[in-house]
Amino acid sequence: MMERVGGDFTDMSRRAGEFVRRINRIADGPMTRKKLVIICLFFIFFILYLGPGLLNWLLGSESDASHQNVCQRNFLNPFQDALNNYDAYLRQETTATMSTLGHNYVPYVGNGFIGLALEHDSHLNIKYGRTLSLPVYYHPLYIIDDYEMKEFTIAEYKKGIIHRFQCSNTGLHITYQYYAHRTIPSLFVQEILVNNPTNVGKTLRLTTPRVSDWPTSVKQTVKLHQGVDTKEYEVVTGMITIPESDNVIAAAVVSRKMGNTIQVDGRDALDILIFTTVQYSNPIKKADYAKHKDIVEKKAINEMEKVIALTTDTAAVRKLKENHARVWLNLWYTGFSISDSKAEGVINGDRINATIYAILSQVRSLEHEDNIKLQTRSDILRTLTYAEGCYGGHSTLDALNLWKPLNSLSNLNAVASVWLLTLEKHGCYKLMNAGASGVIQAMILSFGSLRFSNQHLEYNIHPSKLHRDFLFRYLNYGNRTHVNISVIVQEDNKAAIFVAVDRSDKTYYACDAGCLDSPVQLGPYRKYFPVKLTEPLTAILYITADKQHMEELRHTIHVREVVEAPAHEHHVIAMHKHGHSLGGLNPLFWISIIVLIVVFHLFLCRIIMNEFCDSGVNYRRLYNKP
Repeated sequence: MMERVGGDFTDMSRRAGEFVRRINRIADGPMTRKKLVIICLFFIFFILYLGPGLLNWLLGSESDASHQNVCQRNFLNPFQDALNNYDAYLRQETTATMSTLGHNYVPYVGNGFIGLALEHDSHLNIKYGRTLSLPVYYHPLYIIDDYEMKEFTIAEYKKGIIHRFQCSNTGLHITYQYYAHRTIPSLFVQEILVNNPTNVGKTLRLTTPRVSDWPTSVKQTVKLHQGVDTKEYEVVTGMITIPESDNVIAAAVVSRKMGNTIQVDGRDALDILIFTTVQYSNPIKKADYAKHKDIVEKKAINEMEKVIALTTDTAAVRKLKENHARVWLNLWYTGFSISDSKAEGVINGDRINATIYAILSQVRSLEHEDNIKLQTRSDILRTLTYAEGCYGGHSTLDALNLWKPLNSLSNLNAVASVWLLTLEKHGCYKLMNAGASGVIQAMILSFGSLRFSNQHLEYNIHPSKLHRDFLFRYLNYGNRTHVNISVIVQEDNKAAIFVAVDRSDKTYYACDAGCLDSPVQLGPYRKYFPVKLTEPLTAILYITADKQHMEELRHTIHVREVVEAPAHEHHVIAMHKHGHSLGGLNPLFWISIIVLIVVFHLFLCRIIMNEFCDSGVNYRRLYNKP
């Protein structure tokens, strides 16, 4: 048995020696093509597979990156569907640099009464003209900024909430939620959750609210009962000057006071809930400031006491947030979808949803607010059912001034101002007076140049513009009726219209351009209508609840010719689908082309190497002749 083991060991030694001798012969020999290929493959393998791990090991950052990647994945996973559907926007930044994915939209919360850009150390803004563009230099944000953290901000459009996540390289992570409450318009909410999974307690430095350029502001501290405890709240009151006016505004802000540091024990979490209430007067004369100052100050304190009384436990805090999110979800029932386009300079769903969110944040949702009178709510709901004259212009999707970047607070306010002015001047002023619910109705109508006119809804757009898929969802028409209009580009590059109504309180009918055909009764299932081109140009679709009105309409639409709209040219569709006019080809085609190119170059390299080697042999033969 011992001899057998010794024999095996001798055999292994002999084989190892033979392998080493072969390696030496390969290294000592001339550089051949086979050797060159092996060396190149080994180098590529080292760079791709061993290089990153070796680099992380040398820099000692592997565990740090792991902590931050896990943190990022845990926070972003719940929002993936919303991000994919453009119902949310992701912004990534660090304390040193900031980078964004896609467009750089400033994170923003607003409810038409107060607004705030959720950047570090931002100040409050109140209503001035059509938008929340008058600054109140009170900075309400609490921010934990002790650590070099990877930071993400997500704007969740359908709930009106901004989420901010901070992930440290030690495992500590912090979540923030911000929203300007929809049913309590004076309320701004901050929720901060600090999670410390390490075994060591952490003392964190906290940036607290401050006043900057507000010389007339006066501070005082009041104590308010919060359950069985009494908490200190800071009250700041001051005068806001109005640009290009002798009038002023009296404003008051109430917010909870906290220290500059917080302590989080190991394996523990800390939940911080901060309310800020804001009240301000209408424009007044300076002489009347003292009287209005006391009024707004008292209102802000009373509002804070009401909010504290409403949030006595965790369930009540959750309900407060749910009430806010429910209003935003109701606003988004009316909506618009458009197929993605890769053509240069076009408007896609991400830009559209970001702009809608920014505009709605500038307008109050009056019918949902707690203190609204019943008669006022009834008047608003009545206005929303029918909007005579809205919208009376060209499609706003083609108006570039309405789609400028939203990368700063000033740009956001400017875009919102132009939008609200455009809708108001094109016949939508009644809907505008109804608040946010009316504004989103007007915006969706303007995308398709849809117009309520004389007992019917008409779709005014040139057929040549229908080279992408559209969906106009949940348009109000009547007390309990909502219209859904789809435009779909078929395989033959011709656009087709599909119409359906839901929750109908009446029987509705539709006809295509010219209304030469008999009215088609609408229902919950989509009805098809061809896109027709008329001379002179008229609307391509009419919808009404009055069948007789529609039958008479054909006699008032004076057209000389009605034909089916021609198919869009292939290069137009290809530009949207593929970003170039060549169109999409089967992936197998491109794979074949790549394989042919690779084979050709390999063949070419072989010819060159053969020629090089042959010329070397001939050269040696020439100069080594006896």
